[in-house]
Amino acid sequence: MSIASMTGFAREAGSTGPYQWAWEIKTVNGRGLEVRVRAPSGLDAVGEEARSQILKAFTRGQGQLNLSITKASSTPKLRVNQDVLQSLLSVIGDLKLPETVKPASLDGLLSVRGVVELDEDATEPGQDEALAQALKAAIVVLIDALKAARLREGKALASVLRQHLDLISGLVDEADSSPARRPEAVRVRLEALIDQLLEGKAALDPARLHQEAVLIAARADIREELDRLRAHVDAARGLLDEGGSVGRRLDFLAQEFGREANTLCAKANDVSLSRIGLELKAVIEQFREQVQNVE
Repeated sequence: MSIASMTGFAREAGSTGPYQWAWEIKTVNGRGLEVRVRAPSGLDAVGEEARSQILKAFTRGQGQLNLSITKASSTPKLRVNQDVLQSLLSVIGDLKLPETVKPASLDGLLSVRGVVELDEDATEPGQDEALAQALKAAIVVLIDALKAARLREGKALASVLRQHLDLISGLVDEADSSPARRPEAVRVRLEALIDQLLEGKAALDPARLHQEAVLIAARADIREELDRLRAHVDAARGLLDEGGSVGRRLDFLAQEFGREANTLCAKANDVSLSRIGLELKAVIEQFREQVQNVE
């Protein structure tokens, strides 16, 4: 299984009857899972159902789901109100008109208010059942497209994370093999330190100085930090191989990486080890930033 990024975008559009519609969703990284919905009036229930399905499909990320709908303009149909027309004809037929008054013509009758009506479709989008069903079916396709987009992003992200882990592992090996960690190098530095302390002060107890030197050497040993860093690298690689929703666990490991690197820098008793420690901290910070995008 691959890891997925929390960053993604998907769009699904279509037409139903006189309506043109489009779902759009974009997600970014977030601590938890949150989805906001914007839908036209009357389609709030469809929007909430879509939101519910998205919350079931993902575990982390902040998302914005938008639904847009336009209605194609149509030529209104004319309809003759037969009841009004028959009533009008009946009234006219009962009238005794002077010879100078011409009988009513058809165009005159049709011009009377209420005889001819415009038959317009007054159906709102929220009342169109076919539209609602089409939108519900489209959200399933939209979710699949968003999953695919986040997996593609996750594949690239995994490659970057593995490169960072390789760099961390290389720096750990470099610190482990540093000449500054060799016993003879440690002994030379301690002897130099002791010589400085003993300048003109022969009263200092050599045995006591030896004990202090041993303690200093023990405190300066970075073996435990190097071992833990290697263990964290193995654990991180294992999570990337495992895939799925491992973002929180990778974030925890990134924090542990940082702690060990800080301790290594604090213990470093040589310029070369300090340099390695600082490079290690820089790579770990880059690793941590990328981990923030993992679902």
